[in-house]
Amino acid sequence: MTLRIDSHQHFWRYSPAEYPWMGERHLPIKRDILPPDLQPLLAATGMDGTVAVQARQNLRECEFLLALADEYDFVRGVVGWVDLRANDVEAQLERFAAHPRFVGLRHIVHDEADDRFMLGGGFLRGLAALKAVNLRYDLLLFPRHIPIAIDVARQFPQQQFVLDHIAKPFIKDGGLQPWADDIRALAALDNVCCKVSGMVTEAAWHEWTQSDFTPYLDVVFDCFGTERLMFGSDWPVSELAGSYSQVVGIVETYIGALSADEQAAVMGGNASAFYGLT
Repeated sequence: MTLRIDSHQHFWRYSPAEYPWMGERHLPIKRDILPPDLQPLLAATGMDGTVAVQARQNLRECEFLLALADEYDFVRGVVGWVDLRANDVEAQLERFAAHPRFVGLRHIVHDEADDRFMLGGGFLRGLAALKAVNLRYDLLLFPRHIPIAIDVARQFPQQQFVLDHIAKPFIKDGGLQPWADDIRALAALDNVCCKVSGMVTEAAWHEWTQSDFTPYLDVVFDCFGTERLMFGSDWPVSELAGSYSQVVGIVETYIGALSADEQAAVMGGNASAFYGLT
């Protein structure tokens, strides 16, 4: 049986110093968010497991998430953070990759002042080291960063990448271009997958309808196909704009007319294969 996997969610013990990206509008999630909070939501929607993704850029984040994975079996994978520009990046990667549930790395690229941050020599050297330890890389971008991501993914054809949150298009405004054309160019690279995640917070919070997402889902399903897309909730950030079941429902409603095999791939099979989950 194919596992149902949420490919993208977060945990934290909240403090303002540790999570400076949370502003006034994040008040509902400025609190401790831990596995027991998520467990009943997974049960209610029939999800078998999750991939916990970093929300802080320090090595303590890796240690924190891996400790949760050790305690809670449903945390089947961890996407952590290591400074890919560090001189000892190989040693850092080997340290964490030794844990069977450490499956990938992410950097909060879209918050960097330099849009071309990923093209820096130090960062590229770190990316080059991921293949040796069999780690995936999550691309966290705004639409304007997609052309840079295309350049990076072309430089590392053997490295597996996954685009988070369909690159956060302007769903609230209904704008499709140039996002759609850039997504098509990125999807033309067969070493790039995409998470169908993070959409509700790009829409009008609590005022969205299913149809708001259809044009964007049409693009990513046409470009990536059902074999390179994976559901992700972006919980608990998603709670700012909708419930967990609503977020699952957006994707399940859209794929409802697909075959059972295609639905199973999007709702867990592709994430399991991409991250090598057990």
